[in-house]
Amino acid sequence: MVAALFVESAPRGVYQGLSNVDPWDAGRDARSYAGPWAVVAHPPCARWGNFWYGGPLLHKQGRRKTLGDDGGCFAAAVAAVRTWGGVLEHPAYSRAWPAFNIPRPPSLGHLPDGSPFWTVQVEQGHYGHRAPKKTWLFGARCMPPPMEWGPSSAVQRVSGGHRHRTASVERMGHYERMATPVAFRDLLIGIAESVRP
Repeated sequence: MVAALFVESAPRGVYQGLSNVDPWDAGRDARSYAGPWAVVAHPPCARWGNFWYGGPLLHKQGRRKTLGDDGGCFAAAVAAVRTWGGVLEHPAYSRAWPAFNIPRPPSLGHLPDGSPFWTVQVEQGHYGHRAPKKTWLFGARCMPPPMEWGPSSAVQRVSGGHRHRTASVERMGHYERMATPVAFRDLLIGIAESVRP
């Protein structure tokens, strides 16, 4: 069994309805997870990314958000991965990485974070996302499995019907941008299932 923390609720959530996954969606407070299973953690990224302040409109209105103000979700996710083993995913270049002293991964391969921890960069475009969607993973008590390295062939349709390899994931709708492809979900579950006791 694997605990999937901070995941989407049914019916959209890809972690719902799986016999080997205990999903912690909005109806459960994943910050209170106390084991015993290894985890796949998807803590909220809005306060850690490029628009952590809430975006240009809020900025102009003087109502900026606070960097890292996610209610303790990322801290809880890191603690769960370190305690129970498994993997945490966040967008590449997440400001949470330096805030929690997690080493930035190399662009190819994985970087051990002092045994038993590691970090890696992977593109979700290799696993079915329509955009490249560079992602950083932080794992514990397991080794990263073989992954597709380097740039994916994923492209995104933008205005005028043109397709660009460098199209920003920010141009997608919210749900599509945030969605975890099934093949990527399966990769993350496999990582958590490989945790050594």
